Amino acid sequence: MHKTHAKYNLGQVVRHRKHPFRGVIFDVDPEFNNTEEWYEAIPEESRPIKEQPFYHLLAENDHSYYVAYVSEQNLEADCSGEPVDHPDVPDLFGPFEDGAYSLHFQLN
Repeated sequence: MHKTHAKYNLGQVVRHRKHPFRGVIFDVDPEFNNTEEWYEAIPEESRPIKEQPFYHLLAENDHSYYVAYVSEQNLEADCSGEPVDHPDVPDLFGPFEDGAYSLHFQLN
């Protein structure tokens, strides 16, 4: 049985290794779970492997807020200590403390 462990946690602030955006993790897929069209739209030389965790982020850059889907290999922890300003953060998370957000809900 193939078992994958996520490196990052729900509520953790991360940044993309190659592109100028950061975000807070609100969901994790143990392996790629998006459409083939989405995957094929990534240039072949940049496509991440599918057999790794993929993270759903409330993301932000200097120009906008959006939801991003990013492979673990393309993320790194954001150590800035700065909160994420995405307008949907208060809907999912509590206060920002020690570089992460607490969840508003309990997981089973």
